Amino acid sequence: MRPADRLFRIIQLMRSTGRAMTADEIAMKMEVAARTIYRDMQHLMASGAPIEGERGVGYMLREVFDAPPLTFTFEQLEALAFGLQAAQILGDPRLGQAAREAREKIVGLLPAEHAARLASAQIHAFRSAAQPAPPACLGDIRGALSARRKVWISYHALTGDRSERTVRPLALSAFGALWLMTAWCEKRGEFRDFRLDRVEEWKVSAERYELQPHQTYDVYLERLQAG
Repeated sequence: MRPADRLFRIIQLMRSTGRAMTADEIAMKMEVAARTIYRDMQHLMASGAPIEGERGVGYMLREVFDAPPLTFTFEQLEALAFGLQAAQILGDPRLGQAAREAREKIVGLLPAEHAARLASAQIHAFRSAAQPAPPACLGDIRGALSARRKVWISYHALTGDRSERTVRPLALSAFGALWLMTAWCEKRGEFRDFRLDRVEEWKVSAERYELQPHQTYDVYLERLQAG
């Protein structure tokens, strides 16, 4: 089998299973050695394929979709231009790159007049010199949130206290340049908010988590609204 054909079959296999697969599982289906699959995965991920995972843990195809023909009002195009630019400025490098790629894809689907409008929209997002760069852990935390993986963090609170926690990320919120992670804290057995700029060390675990009904972000929001 040609390498290009095998790469295509790997994507189709992962799409059909809808779950994480180990290199050994994929190798068995493809009738090749596991080391060949490791090389194939490196090639696919470097090429921008929507695959998450790593050697020794497993690989999973992120949910993607094929967009139908797009129609936007000019005001909607301005909103898109602003949102994509804000993602590049406020997000981590991988999110910024994803925003640039999304913009290119949208431009490719739009009629010429609309594509020109998106490219020339005079509505901008900026980060001032006084605002800090996105937190170093943001990209890894986003990945953990998407894959539902636990994260160990060393945290320096505003009070000066330092602690180590294992958390289950539930949501990320941007307040200007400040990023906040809402998580279920295993140490406290409760919801907690953590400023990502105060996370000193972190490690994404290979262990996935399943949330109980009382641990969801919706429940967290309900508690906030109830005061």
